Amino acid sequence: MSSPGPRSSVSPSGRSWRDRRLDRDGSLGLRLTLAAVAAFLVLVPFALLAVLVVGSWTPLHELDAAVTAALHRFAADHPGWVRVMKAWTHVFSPGPLRVAALAVVVWVWRRGSRRLALWVVTTMAVGGALGALLKLLVGRDRPELLDPVARAAGFSFPSGHALNATLAAGVLLLVFLPFARGRPGGRLLLWTVAVLLVGVTGLSRVALGVHWASDVLGGWLLGGAVVAATAAAFRTWREQAGLPAGRTTVDGVAPELVDPHA
Repeated sequence: MSSPGPRSSVSPSGRSWRDRRLDRDGSLGLRLTLAAVAAFLVLVPFALLAVLVVGSWTPLHELDAAVTAALHRFAADHPGWVRVMKAWTHVFSPGPLRVAALAVVVWVWRRGSRRLALWVVTTMAVGGALGALLKLLVGRDRPELLDPVARAAGFSFPSGHALNATLAAGVLLLVFLPFARGRPGGRLLLWTVAVLLVGVTGLSRVALGVHWASDVLGGWLLGGAVVAATAAAFRTWREQAGLPAGRTTVDGVAPELVDPHA
């Protein structure tokens, strides 16, 4: 009686956790593992900044104070600049940005892209909740100026305006990029609008003296990490479902949105 030969394959239930995480064909394999690692790496700078803020690292505090003092002096001498910054910070505050995101949700839902609508809601909700929770956990006070040009309530780190501007800009950019396919000028315009929304909104908070510069940087980093993480997870689901993925930064998260019936 001949002995059985060596097994040619290993049953899925007998595979190690490491092998399953690196499986290119598994639904929770290599693609999701790489997405999780990428999201983690994006989150690392925010975590390091938060540690420095909580630990009241002297060089960071001195840099924040110097930036705030310089911008406050400029604002005190230029009332027109203050009016522009106040108008911008109100128009692009978290409330209006969430309304804009909701309008996008309704639009993509009516086009039949319900999972894309869920991605937008998830990105905005998760980012907003994380920002509110971290404000309470860190408990950082806002700048105190002798002659403030604006006031704001609540804790300071991370900046809610900077965070929500990053979330909204990321969502809107990745939803509408498919419509600029084959048009470099259109793609450049979308990226320019997104960068201006994020950059000027953050600048307005420091220019008005209601946030430290590191608060704004923290909002940008956290918002970028959330968008990267949810977009990576959405991309993984699309690949698992056999849908075309493309390059996220060029084709957006749902390339078929241009022609949902194609």
